[in-house]
Amino acid sequence: MTQLPWIQRAPGVPYFMTDRGEPWTPIGQNDAVTWPELEGLHRGRDLDAVERHLRYLRASGVTCLRLMLEYCQCDGFYFESPVGHYNPELIRLWDDLFRLCGPLGLRLLLTPFDTFFTWNRWDRHPYNRANGGPCESRRALLTCAETRVAIKARLAFASERWGGSGTLFAWDLWNEMHPVQGEDRPTCFADFIDDVGPFLRRLEERLHGRPHLQCVSVFGPELGWKEWLNEPIFRHPALDFANSHFYEEGTIDDPQDTVAPAISTGRLVREALAQIGDLRPFFDSEHGPIHTFKDHYATLPEAFDDEYFRHMQWAHFASGGAGGGMRWPNRDPHALTPGMRRAQKALADFLPLIRWTEFRRRNLNDEIATDDPAIAAFGCGDCDQAVLWLLRRAPLTPTGHIDPRSAGSVGVQIPGLRRGAYRVTGWDTRSGTPRQTYRLDAGADGAILRLAVGPDLALAIVPA
Repeated sequence: MTQLPWIQRAPGVPYFMTDRGEPWTPIGQNDAVTWPELEGLHRGRDLDAVERHLRYLRASGVTCLRLMLEYCQCDGFYFESPVGHYNPELIRLWDDLFRLCGPLGLRLLLTPFDTFFTWNRWDRHPYNRANGGPCESRRALLTCAETRVAIKARLAFASERWGGSGTLFAWDLWNEMHPVQGEDRPTCFADFIDDVGPFLRRLEERLHGRPHLQCVSVFGPELGWKEWLNEPIFRHPALDFANSHFYEEGTIDDPQDTVAPAISTGRLVREALAQIGDLRPFFDSEHGPIHTFKDHYATLPEAFDDEYFRHMQWAHFASGGAGGGMRWPNRDPHALTPGMRRAQKALADFLPLIRWTEFRRRNLNDEIATDDPAIAAFGCGDCDQAVLWLLRRAPLTPTGHIDPRSAGSVGVQIPGLRRGAYRVTGWDTRSGTPRQTYRLDAGADGAILRLAVGPDLALAIVPA
């Protein structure tokens, strides 16, 4: 197996780097071993097609795939059946996927269960006590002592078999934690993390000499409905970085235009960063039009979805998230479009413009000022560097797109930069190429830049 460098937190900044000191950014999406692009892994049916797809991802700037170790939409994909007896077909599947990803530099963010199908197909799940499993009720998945033993054993098996390489980016210890999975106990999140996280960390230190990074994820709207959830999700001392799933009602989960989801994404990133007190990295590990797809049984038109995706990506990234967030496809079939892949490549090619291992950013969305109310500004920065993304709110076409002919001169005031000269690279987010380079002088009155902006424009600001 190719030994990729391991990923760790960059010291003193809210981003990641390899153990060789190179900056690393998670760019990718959610995937599943039963979806079209990876289904050839099962029983080794078409590994060549899977490898071609993975090469395409890498050429598109993708660095990371988020996957469930068990995605049990179908009966044949339980990782254990019965509990403690690991499915040899899935072991082979994961062996092949790790073997293929390593040489390509692709890493995996792994979570042990897809909790959506575990919950909805509980009558068939091997962990159900009625099927010989350890758990009396799906409402006790986080709290049942016997179930906790099985969860730890699953993670231990996976780490022993696949955790010896940097191909494994990190563990999402539990996908979309929800109080109802823990009998609505106020401490169910923290109790689970306190137990499972240190167990896995100690195990990996013994097995591999060091642990992989850890997080847990949550259905984002829950954070507003139950304020107490924010503490374990964003600040638990046993976790290395923070994750949320951006499924805001009406804007992100069922978009009617391509601007409102971006505005929401920028606000949600700012709110998440405000919850974090120790500069741990943050990114959205699921988002997409889930209500449109799951409840309205509709797939967004491709051109609309491409723009919706690109806008959310840049709003997330410029607001201070690590990378552009990780889309759940919510399309038929479950796959990202070529336009979304081009958007990922455009972001990947922007990354070298910033010194990430030195970027102690703070969110500046509300602090950036423009002289055009039609421009929404997203940004983050410290005293030496900044990333901005400028998006036109209007005019919109009847189909909810930004009018591609929109353009005009905009004045932008950028706070926080120390006095001096800066080089500003204007970046075309559609083509993934630099549009123009500007000189910016920051003085006692701050830094003011006037530039031409079309429908949108990204900016990288570094010392001249």
